[in-house]
Amino acid sequence: MMRLRTAILVLFLVLLMPFLYGHDLFIKLDTYFVDPHTEVRIPILNGTFELSENSVAADRVAELLLAPGAKPQRLSMESWDASGDTTFMTLQTGESGTYVLGVSTNPRLIELDAASFNEYLDHDGIPDVLEARGREGELERDVVERYSKHVKAVFQVGESRGGGWGRGLGFAAEIVPLSNPYELRVGDDLLVSCLVFGEPIANQLIIAGGVNPEGTIAERASRTDDAGIARFTIDSPGQWYVKFIHMEKTAEEGVDYESTWATLSFQL
Repeated sequence: MMRLRTAILVLFLVLLMPFLYGHDLFIKLDTYFVDPHTEVRIPILNGTFELSENSVAADRVAELLLAPGAKPQRLSMESWDASGDTTFMTLQTGESGTYVLGVSTNPRLIELDAASFNEYLDHDGIPDVLEARGREGELERDVVERYSKHVKAVFQVGESRGGGWGRGLGFAAEIVPLSNPYELRVGDDLLVSCLVFGEPIANQLIIAGGVNPEGTIAERASRTDDAGIARFTIDSPGQWYVKFIHMEKTAEEGVDYESTWATLSFQL
């Protein structure tokens, strides 16, 4: 009986882990290939790329932008639906092209005990801060973190490959593709520029992964070069994401760390 209880507890913790630490934000369309001049309902997942833990209230949104071309357009929040675990929004497509949709959230504060913060750093891909805490003897120190999330999706409307696919939206953290994802083939490399407050960020850990009809596309990691550029081989069709979390210590009283989160999704 004791072994059974232990096994059940371990299984519970394994199932719970994505909810404890998997709190990325993604724009994930059901299909990234849509028709011109049509209404599209778009899910926004707050959790993992496969399951949303909870929705994002409208008052958390700082910017909601669509770039069908060179100039981003601010979208109305009227269609923002945060009534369930998954947020949905509706937009109207225009002419054929490769579009970018972006959502930026206002900063929030969170208090974390030392053990939870260390586990979050380890699980969510922020090893540099975890190593620095170890070197500085701060692994037992509780923290206050200020965080914000900045997410984008590149999707294809109709056949034309022109449009806003390489457009930066001016978010605090941002991933900008250096080639149109909808011109890639399996086996091609995707290069992305990673920006924090508008500046290229060097040696930033970047993670890519996704899903396809066969299951999960295994995550793989890369580091940005001195110009803030990371490279990934897109080795299977499916819905892909690229993400990073940039975190720095602050000198501000009452705030120990500030993190800016970025994700980019598309479909091959």
